[in-house]
Amino acid sequence: MFMKWLTADSSPKSAQRRRSNWRKGTLLVISITMLLTTACSILPKEEEEEVLPPITPPTISKKPEYEVTKATLETKVSANGKLMSQQEENLYFTLDGKRIKDVLVKNGDSVKAGQTLAMLDVEDMQKDLRSKRLQLRKEEMQMKETLRNKDEMDPIQFEEAQILFEERRQEIADLENDIAKAELKAPYAGTLVSLNMKKGDATKSYETVAIVADTSRLAIAVQLSKEDLKRIALDMETVVSINNVDKKLKGKVKSLPNPSTDNNNNNGQQGQGNQQDRIDQYVLIQVDQLPEGLKRGTPLNAQIIIQRKKDAVVIPTAALRTLGLRTYVQVVDENGKREVDVEVGQQTPTQVEILHGLEVGQKVVGR
Repeated sequence: MFMKWLTADSSPKSAQRRRSNWRKGTLLVISITMLLTTACSILPKEEEEEVLPPITPPTISKKPEYEVTKATLETKVSANGKLMSQQEENLYFTLDGKRIKDVLVKNGDSVKAGQTLAMLDVEDMQKDLRSKRLQLRKEEMQMKETLRNKDEMDPIQFEEAQILFEERRQEIADLENDIAKAELKAPYAGTLVSLNMKKGDATKSYETVAIVADTSRLAIAVQLSKEDLKRIALDMETVVSINNVDKKLKGKVKSLPNPSTDNNNNNGQQGQGNQQDRIDQYVLIQVDQLPEGLKRGTPLNAQIIIQRKKDAVVIPTAALRTLGLRTYVQVVDENGKREVDVEVGQQTPTQVEILHGLEVGQKVVGR
């Protein structure tokens, strides 16, 4: 029986069936594989997990630490100014309401002492002068007759006649003097640095129309507030910076403003709105020598040293602390931080002098 099964199984038909079954099995496996693959592609993709950046805990900023040192400490006052002539004068007419007849110079001209700069039209005054002179000649003849008859006249009448005659003579002298003021003349040799008039303008008495200056004699002039003026004195050291001059100039305070002058008020003889810019309104600074080629009016700045101390114990201003009336610092050492009360001296924008409470080499904490 066994031999029969073995023989039957090895027959050609059996082999063919086996091959057919193997192909069907293979096709079935492939079909299932494709089905599973297709099913996977249809399903939605899983979301990728978001990768979060590592969280770094915030760092607590460390306050700066400064070492207590020694330095030369200077307290300064800053002032702006300009180069001015040591001899300059504002010129004006004293006659009011007259027309300018002619201007004989132009701005920047060099002038001589006594040179006529401009003239007013005073023809009406000249006519009046001629008329008064003729009238005086008649009165002179009458006065001679009066003198001959003096003994026959009442003393009071004679005195009145004499006074009236002298008044006429004084009127003529005053008129001659006013006519002479119609010419504006240079008080000294110099340069016409300002000219503010033209032919046909009407004059206002004591209103500046020109400025004459000796431009060969220049001075460093600066203006300070009233509060700063109280802090400076003669011979204080200064450092001057002039526009377009690379080198800083060292000097000293030479003179202070005239206390009778007021920068905000006009001179009592000036017309309203006419301000005189006089050199005696400024603080003057003297230097060894001014560079050549400088011109009047060049802007400048000066630092006036009102206090200086060498080897002062100092800390940065950022390390000084206040609480009410208390002034203190935080000192840091091997034992940690501690508060120390201090007494301060000079203070600048960057440094503070410590009179008591700290020693050189200690470290203090900034704010």
